[in-house]
Amino acid sequence: MTTMTIHPEGWKPAKGYANGTVAEGRVLFVGGQIGWTADQVFETHDFIGQMKQALTNIAEVVRAAGGEVTDITRLTWYVTDKREYLARQKEIGAAYREIMGYHFPAMTMVVVADLIEDEAQLEIEATAVLAAG
Repeated sequence: MTTMTIHPEGWKPAKGYANGTVAEGRVLFVGGQIGWTADQVFETHDFIGQMKQALTNIAEVVRAAGGEVTDITRLTWYVTDKREYLARQKEIGAAYREIMGYHFPAMTMVVVADLIEDEAQLEIEATAVLAAG
């Protein structure tokens, strides 16, 4: 599966995300993933730990559909604590690269008042475009 990052001429570089992505193939919509395990257990109450678990969950769904993290074309993040997110950018970047490598799809970040699961500090949904098949 090949994707192409879109960056309009004259725009400042996007840092950690793409402004747009073009892809062709089967579209996979991954429902919002939170920081719990496959057994629906929170093993960590730390933002970074939950972020890593949510991204791991997304990667597992994409792989189950026959894709790889590089097939992910969009991530939408819902976080409950803007200040913590901003204060931990360096850790977030390192944790992100641990799961996603240097693959930066189009992303949106939304601050929300709360999530359905009381222990969840963030939820991430994804779109991936997989090779036809």
